[in-house]
Amino acid sequence: MIVESIQLNHFRNYDKLELKLDKGTNLFFGDNAQGKTNILESVYLCGTTRSHKGSKDREIIHFGEEESHICMKIRKAEIPYRIDMHLKKNRTKGIAINKMPVRKASELIGLGNFVFFSPEDLNLIKNGPSERRRFLDMELCQLDKIYLYHLSSYNRTLNQRNKLLKDYNFYPEADTMLDVFDEQLVSHGVVLIELRKKFVEELNDIIGGIHSNLSGNKEKLLLAYENQTEKKDFEKKLKENREKDIRTKLTNSGPHRDDLCFLIDEIDIRKYGSQGQQRTAALSLKLAEIEIVKKKVKDTPVLLLDDVLSELDSSRQKYLLESIHDIQTLITCTGIDDFVSCNFKINKLFEVIEGKVKEK
Repeated sequence: MIVESIQLNHFRNYDKLELKLDKGTNLFFGDNAQGKTNILESVYLCGTTRSHKGSKDREIIHFGEEESHICMKIRKAEIPYRIDMHLKKNRTKGIAINKMPVRKASELIGLGNFVFFSPEDLNLIKNGPSERRRFLDMELCQLDKIYLYHLSSYNRTLNQRNKLLKDYNFYPEADTMLDVFDEQLVSHGVVLIELRKKFVEELNDIIGGIHSNLSGNKEKLLLAYENQTEKKDFEKKLKENREKDIRTKLTNSGPHRDDLCFLIDEIDIRKYGSQGQQRTAALSLKLAEIEIVKKKVKDTPVLLLDDVLSELDSSRQKYLLESIHDIQTLITCTGIDDFVSCNFKINKLFEVIEGKVKEK
C-alpha cells in the first residue's frame, strides 16, 4: 500500500497544502515548529481516524476556522481509493471513501495500515501501562475488525458502568444495572484478552531476532501480556470488587487495566532496565510491528518517522534505515546529514518553512 497524495485545508498551521508523494522515501526537513509533524499527523489521522497525539478534532482545525478537510489518495493492491475527512469544531467528523459517506468511523480503519514512530515512542516502555495498552489497541484495530468491534463495545460499556458507579446512590436499581453491564463487559472483555495474547505471541516470533541484532546478539527480548483476570474468572472478579468499585467510582477489573511486560534475560526492563535497553526494546517493537503487518495483511504499511533518527545512536540509525528500504516512508528531520552519511536513498525531498512546503 502507498499514499499517492495528501491535500489539506485549514489543518493545524496549514491553510492549503497539496503534496504528491513518492512510493519510496519522502523526507521533510526544516527547523522545529514549522509544521513537519503536522503532515505526518494528517496522514495517520486520515488513515486511522485518530491523531497519534490523542488530539481532539477542534484542536487540529486551523485557528479561526470552523472546519478542516483532509483528502488522501492511496493505492492498495493496485486499486485506488480516495479518503475524505472533514473535522468539525462542534460535531462528529465526517468521512467518505471514494466519495461515499460512511456511517461509522470504524468502517475506515483497516483500509490501510500505518505505523507511526516518534521520539515519544522510545519511552513507551518506561512510561505508564496506558501507553502500552494503546499500542496494542491501535495495532490490533488496524489488523482485526473483530477486535475493533469488541474494543468499541467494551469501552462503551465501561464508560456506562463508570458513570453509573459515580451516580450509584441516585439509582435504586443500580445493582441490577451493574449486573447487566458486568455481563456485557465479560462478553467483550474475554475476546480482547484472548486476541491480545495471540498478538503478543505473534510479536514474540518476530521481535527476538530483531532485538538480538540491535543488541549485537547480547540480549534476548521476550514480551509477556499481563492480564489481571482470566477468561474463566472475569465475572467473579467483577462481583468480588463491586464494593471497591462503588467506593472508588471506577471499574477496577478488566483488560482496561492490563499491561505489556518486556523481559530481557527474565528481568523486567520497565522497572530495572537501563534507558538504553528500554529504547532499544521500543525500537525493536516498532520494527516488529512493521513485520507483523506484512505477515498478516500480505501488504506493506506506510511508515511515519517523526524526527526519530536524532534520538538514536549511529548503529541503531543504520539498522533502522536498512530495515525500511522496501516500504513507503515519510520522515521528518531538522537536517539531512544523517541520511547522507548513511548513503540512504531519498526519493523526494521537501523543505518545510512556516507552514509552506517546497519540493527540492
